[in-house]
Amino acid sequence: MKKGYWVVAYRSISDQSAPKAYAELAMPALQPFGARFLTRRSSKVCPHEAGLEQGTVIVEFDSYETALAAYESEAYKRLVKHSARAQNATSVLSKGSSASTVLSPLIVR
Repeated sequence: MKKGYWVVAYRSISDQSAPKAYAELAMPALQPFGARFLTRRSSKVCPHEAGLEQGTVIVEFDSYETALAAYESEAYKRLVKHSARAQNATSVLSKGSSASTVLSPLIVR
């Protein structure tokens, strides 16, 4: 079974205390789904095309179905509602390749 991934890019943060609060709440909300954080928000991406510097988080799950279930869970919905006022982010849910080295975007929300 192919692994599932969340790739989250933070475009802006209006309250600098929000990411830490979010991280503290995200761990227990995602732990039941076996989430593994491969990167943290401090991982920055600065694409030359856009000239933006965005904090990026990559989360790995045992399957795409598990990643989707975590994303649609009530615990995660509460977390997003709580944090939406302080940070602007884009999430992409992806299914890994058979070698899990290439991500194939399936849903952008």
